[in-house]
Order: sequence, then structure tokens, then C-alpha cells
Amino acid sequence: MFAKAFRVKSNTAIKGSDRRKLRADVAAVFPTLGTDQVSELVPGKEELNIVKLYAHRGDAVTVYVSGGNPILFELEKNLYPTVYTLWSYPDLLPTFTTWPLVLEKLVGGADLMLPGLVVPPAGLPQVQKGDLCAVALVGNRAPVAVGVAAMSTAEMLASGLKGRGFCVLHSYQDHLWRSGDKSSPPSIAPLALNPPDLSEGKGCVKADTALQGAMRQLTLEEEVQQRCEEKSPSEATEDPGPGGLHVDPMDSKTLQEQMDELLQTCFLHALKCYVRKADLPLLTSTLLGSHMFSCCPEGRQLDIKKSSYKKLSKFLQHMQQEQIIQVQELSKGVESIVAVDWKHPRITSFVIPEPSPTSQTIQEGSREQPYHPPDIKPLYCVPASMTLLFQESGHKKGSVLEGSEVRTFVINYAKKNDLVDADNKNLVKLDPILCDCILEKDEQHTVTKLPWDSLLGRCLEKLQPAYQVTFPGQEPIVKKGRICPIDITLAQKASNKKKSIGFLENTSKAWKRPLNLARRNDRLLFHVVDPVEIQALGW
Repeated sequence: MFAKAFRVKSNTAIKGSDRRKLRADVAAVFPTLGTDQVSELVPGKEELNIVKLYAHRGDAVTVYVSGGNPILFELEKNLYPTVYTLWSYPDLLPTFTTWPLVLEKLVGGADLMLPGLVVPPAGLPQVQKGDLCAVALVGNRAPVAVGVAAMSTAEMLASGLKGRGFCVLHSYQDHLWRSGDKSSPPSIAPLALNPPDLSEGKGCVKADTALQGAMRQLTLEEEVQQRCEEKSPSEATEDPGPGGLHVDPMDSKTLQEQMDELLQTCFLHALKCYVRKADLPLLTSTLLGSHMFSCCPEGRQLDIKKSSYKKLSKFLQHMQQEQIIQVQELSKGVESIVAVDWKHPRITSFVIPEPSPTSQTIQEGSREQPYHPPDIKPLYCVPASMTLLFQESGHKKGSVLEGSEVRTFVINYAKKNDLVDADNKNLVKLDPILCDCILEKDEQHTVTKLPWDSLLGRCLEKLQPAYQVTFPGQEPIVKKGRICPIDITLAQKASNKKKSIGFLENTSKAWKRPLNLARRNDRLLFHVVDPVEIQALGW
């Protein structure tokens, strides 16, 4: 459930009544806990928070956090302990044992298959279908996963330990565990250390080396079958790793080692294919955002925080120590790559991975497609006071016109009604309709003629302003009102970094809306909640 990142909806301190209710629920769900243990798990005065979140599949989950660690989570009104809680109370749930190799599969979201179980001398714990269970590894009784039994113990033995045994909800190293202090499981000695009697035990699995290997292989095969059932055929074909048709050699590496390797691969790929000498000095953030991310293989996600480096600056320092690049702080707080040794053996020997046809088409299309700003066109709406002037052309109140259409109509109206001054073609005589539409009250008896530019200007001023915004590939959007001007200032942040801050200002309503400014290919971009309020500036 927490194999992928979740989205937090709210995080609030628990109320006194909710704290008492939670303590009562814990005592009811886990009757093996004594009163003192319940009070220790749900403290009376210490800070306790309620975090409401959505899992990656959309499930609504409530998590209870104490001391910075998630201790309980609630799903569909059922309460479950986390591994942090089980490490303090290892006997809270019936515990089943599996091999360490299986843990990485559980972290990836797989359920626990029965062939992966290790049967102790005393036999499997007695559970019923739907019971809450814990999963531990051989040699350590500290649980590493929490799940629900998919069948009873009797059904497990009757099936010959085949099929899905447990639906895993939460495990060590998943995203729920990462939301805490990320501590490792404590070392708790198993209750029984003697190997099982290989000649006895009805339905027990023999623990010789060959059979252990077969169990591990069968666990992987069962998981592959489960993953393939959940994926579409195209996804199962494209992902030959943990969810594909064979076990990837990368599975033997830890997640951190895999991310380190992916980080270096994307770095070398970017330097060999996309960074040129003319691009230097190159901002380190640009290297990551514009080059390294685009070099990430399809189906994988580059996340520096999951690597051993944790930060881009630390990784680039390591690359600088290998004399692949040279990094300098050209301005305070801003690092740039100023030199690259393209003859370095790691760059020259790097083999560019062949992308799939679909990803290659997408990547090439995204690189070649230039940025196109929205097209903004000023428009004019016909008000009630101007309907007499425009009714001859079929326009009524609220009709939207372009400036060129207004100009053409006024010129045709003047010529059709013989309003052009015979002595001076630059003047237009005003008839009663024009007087009522464009003249002020004190001008109606004094002004009888107007120049063409003044006549057209007054007509445009009397019309109501509007504008049309057209984004590439989208239908035009028309809005009434004037386009808000943009005020841009340069602010000095606490980290001595300069940041451009923009505001959309509406003088009539006296409000300002902040803008997020960004640069793409030396073009300043604006982002607001309502994109049609953007004025594309030709910078």
C-alpha cells in the first residue's frame, strides 16, 4: 500500500476526546496489551498527531504519529500497527517467518507467497482468514511487514504451502516507514533456534539447501505471476525487471546502490550527448533538470534523495574529485559547471543505452518542440449605448468585435451615410447617432465634425474592453475586462539569491496576485492560477 509515495491531506494535533477513543480502540483490537502498555503506546500528554493521507492507489488512510514516528494507521475503520510499534511489542501479532531475499519484494509492493514461508519446529501460528499478522526474517524476530492472512493456517497446510498467503499492507523501508526516523529493525533473538526435524512434521517444508533455493525461486515466480496479472500485457512486456518475465540482476543490489548507478548513468549520458562546450558555464540545476532527467530510462525515476549522495552538490563534488568536471560558485549560493573533461575514460567508455522506439519518439519530440507563448488579442464588446451605431451590421449588445472590425464598420458607416466632409476628406460629419454614441453631453451642440483618428479612437473608448487568449493546440478563450499589467521586481532572498517576483495588478480592484516566474530557453515565463490572464511579452 505504501510502496509508492502518498499524498498528505492534513496533519493536525489530536484532540483529548480522540486520544481517549484511540486508546480504547487499541485496547479492544490488541487485547494482549496491558493497560500500561496501551498508555505507553498512546501517551496521555505527549504530542500525538493525526495525519490523513491518500495512498498512491487512492485509498484514504489515517496515520497516528507519536514522537515523529507513525505508530498506527487506520484503513476502512480497521486499525493496524506499524513496524515501529511492532519493534517495541514484537509479540503483538502472530508472526510468520520468511527469507531475507523476500524482503525487497515486499518493499516493492508484492504480497507474501506461501512457498516463501519458513516453518518453525513448533509449526505455523494458528490464524484465520482475515487475521492481522506480522512477517519477520530468519534469525530475527523483529517484524518487517504487516499484513492480513489470505487463508487460515489449516488451508495453508492443506494447499501444500502454495499460493498467496498474506496481503501485505505495510513493510520496513516503504514510504510509511520513511515518514518516521528511518531506524533499522532491532535484533531480537528467535524463540526457537533449532532446525526442524526433517523426518517429521506433517506438511512442513524441508529445510535443506536445495529446497530453500527452490522456495526462494518459487516465491519470485509467484510474485511475477501476481505482478503480471495486475499489469497490462504491454506493461508486463516493457518491464523485464521485478514485474517482468525474469529476475533482473539489479535485484541483488540495494535500492540505494541502484539509484547511485542510475544517477551516474544519467550524468555521463548527459555529458556525452547533450552538454556542449558552448553551454559552459552551465548551472548545476540546469544540468539536472534539462539534461539528466531526460536521460533517465523509461519506467525508472531519478531521485537523488534515494541515493547515497542525498544532494546534487555532494554528487557533483564526487564527480569533481574524479576530475570529470569542474564546479565553481560564480555567484553567491549558485554553483555552475565551468569545465568538462570529455576525454575522461568514464565518458569515452560510456555506452549510450538504446531507448525504446516509443520513448525515443517522445523524447525527440519534446526536445525539438519550441516553446510557443499564448496569442493574446484585444477585443471590444458592444455596450447598450452603442447598439444604435452597430445594429445596421447585425451586431447587438454584448457582441464581440476586433479592433479592425470596428474600424471597418465605422468607415463604411460614414461613407454609406455620406458623412465624409466634401471640402476636407480627413473630417467626418457627425449625425445624431454618432453624436449620441461618442460625444459627451456638453459637446453635442458644439462639436459637429471629427478627424478620422479621433472618431475611431472615441469609438474604441466607448466600447467595453475584452481580450482573447489562444494557447497552442487549444480553443480560444474570451474574457471581458482589461488585461492586467504585470509589475516585475527583483528581490533579495535570505540566501543571497536574487529572485524575480511578478504581480498581476488590477488598479480598479486594488489587488495584486503574485506570479511564479521561471526561465526556459532564455524566455521569461509566468504562471498564475488563471492562465488566460497572462500577457505574453516578447522577451
